[in-house]
Amino acid sequence: MSGAALGLEIVFVFFLALFLLHRYGDFKKQHRLVIVGTLLAWYLCFLIVFILPLDVSTTIYNRCKHAAANSSPPEGSNMTGLYATATPVPSQHPCFKPWSYIPDGIMPIFWRVVYWTSQFLTWILLPFMQSYARSGGFSITGKIKTALIENAIYYGTYLLIFGAFLIYVAVNPHLHLEWNQLQTIGIAAANTWGLFLLVLLLGYGLVEIPRSYWNGAKRGYLLMKTYFKAAKLMTEKADAEETLEDVMEEVRKVNESIKYNHPLRKCVDTILKKCPIEYQEKMGRNMDDYEDFDEKHNTYPSEKSLVKLHKQVIYSVQRHRRTQVQWQILLEQAFYLEDVAKNETSATCQFVHTFQSPEPENRFIQYFYNPTVEWYWECLLRPWFYRVLAVVLSIFSVIVVWSECTFFSTRPVLSLFAVFIQLAEKTYNYIYIEIACFLSIFFLSICVYSTVFRIRVFNYYYLASHHQTDAYSLLFSGMLFCRLTPPLCLNFLGLTHMDSSISHQNTQPTAYTSIMGSMKVLSFIADGFYIYYPMLVVILCIATYFSLGTRCLNLLGFQQFMGDNDMTSDLVDEGKELIRREKRKRQRQEEGENRRREWKERYGHSREDSTRNRNVHIDPKESNFSEMSTNRSTSKYNRANNRTERDRIELLQDAEPLDFNAETFTDDPLESESGRYQPGGRYLSMSRSRIFDDV
Repeated sequence: MSGAALGLEIVFVFFLALFLLHRYGDFKKQHRLVIVGTLLAWYLCFLIVFILPLDVSTTIYNRCKHAAANSSPPEGSNMTGLYATATPVPSQHPCFKPWSYIPDGIMPIFWRVVYWTSQFLTWILLPFMQSYARSGGFSITGKIKTALIENAIYYGTYLLIFGAFLIYVAVNPHLHLEWNQLQTIGIAAANTWGLFLLVLLLGYGLVEIPRSYWNGAKRGYLLMKTYFKAAKLMTEKADAEETLEDVMEEVRKVNESIKYNHPLRKCVDTILKKCPIEYQEKMGRNMDDYEDFDEKHNTYPSEKSLVKLHKQVIYSVQRHRRTQVQWQILLEQAFYLEDVAKNETSATCQFVHTFQSPEPENRFIQYFYNPTVEWYWECLLRPWFYRVLAVVLSIFSVIVVWSECTFFSTRPVLSLFAVFIQLAEKTYNYIYIEIACFLSIFFLSICVYSTVFRIRVFNYYYLASHHQTDAYSLLFSGMLFCRLTPPLCLNFLGLTHMDSSISHQNTQPTAYTSIMGSMKVLSFIADGFYIYYPMLVVILCIATYFSLGTRCLNLLGFQQFMGDNDMTSDLVDEGKELIRREKRKRQRQEEGENRRREWKERYGHSREDSTRNRNVHIDPKESNFSEMSTNRSTSKYNRANNRTERDRIELLQDAEPLDFNAETFTDDPLESESGRYQPGGRYLSMSRSRIFDDV
């Protein structure tokens, strides 16, 4: 069992990273190098979090073994003199190997490979791949050139910071430059940057995660927030459609100007392949390939402008597709939350859905998660479960904040994480040690990583689920994970006093701490920044609790969901109206489909049988007579069944009833997808001449 635990966790973490990447990325459409780079970055970061508790338990066992070796008296002695003062190992708790013990020499090599691979990814490879994936070049050489130019300033900044640390060490007469010390300087620079960002994200996650579960237990809160998201998403969706229309117009002009025998025609074909299919068909029908490009002396776009246009096409198509998918997902969430609100007052204890799921559910799920179980869970149990979970997470957050402010105190030990680990160390309960370490670092990781998944930097960085995240955001998330995980683990080891530079004890360090080197080379970082900067998490938690960041964004014009804001109320009302219109539209579609199905089942089979019989018994000499009799019988049938015929005609025309509004009549609940979106939440049709298009 010595290496089985390590091997199992390595395999489990790989599939966990693969599952999350499949949820956010698109394996079919995105480049393989982007998928591999992001998967490797996420995998290494998750691996550090899961393997670190094994390192802690192995280190505690090695300390016990080392103490037992030092406390054992030499042969022939009777435990007097020097050996009598040594701390003996309690006889009732012998030093037995933990079930997850990792042999000596494996963990240092493992951590060294994982750490330096992640640092190579985050500082060199992923930034280059990020610029490469976002480039609009038409060749590999062009994309590499663009990526190198964009990263020149990026790499130059890192060299400047490293040079500053190098000059400081060289000027200090008490320090001598060696390879290990240079390595320590680089690690300190990377961890300093990561710790600066780590505290910011941690302060937000410690408050926002428990509060989100507590608010989720309130009746109507999630529904109001969904209405708010619907109003904002509709604005973004309309903007994405307009941007795509403008970009496609530019592509159309370029496609018409550059003919088939132009040297840049291959570039235009590459751009056309990135366009939606409907636009490709329109542009393909309007091409006049018989014209030569030199017959008319027109001004043609340059290759540089085509590269820029290619980049715009990739961005606009990705954004348009993402908003369309997110809108459909948000509609399903809103409909389901409305069903929950309606079923809360149900006396039958049966959960009733307004719309059936388009995808068939698994029979196993249908058997155990039936309407009765769903009603009890959604209407009764889940609110209480969220409240209990919010309280538990709040207790964890208080423990983390207290430990971050007191972990530097070793006598007495004030950090609660250190107290728990030291109590378990006295009894050598390795199972408890690993569980306590895993829960602690897992909670810290959730607070930090969930913030990375939630934040959005305009449209440049945004992790969207359901395979809607672009390559740039995936690679950027991999960079953040690789920069945040090492300082997160060092901070955890400091909270538990497993780091000798924090506990100030001459004990055996963990294998993870040993590869970081001694921070005594940079004393102002080891004894200053690493100790006192994490205390700022208190200020950040207070700011997050009072929503100071949200209020600042509202003042700057970036609307955020706040219950006591007039703009939020207006957006909630607007989103509610949008959801109501989409609901009526879907209801009419389902009613039309049901009527078509009933009509087909009622008259479709009889008509097919009569047609088949006529084809079998028909005689060529009596064809004219049969046609006349068929027409005569059909007219009688129509006169006898006028009502059925009228229903069939209405169904075939697919006409929808008018959507009456107190202010205006609209032909469609959303008044056509191509309409312009108005700030007040109304939509104007593009042209009045389209009223009679369906007649």
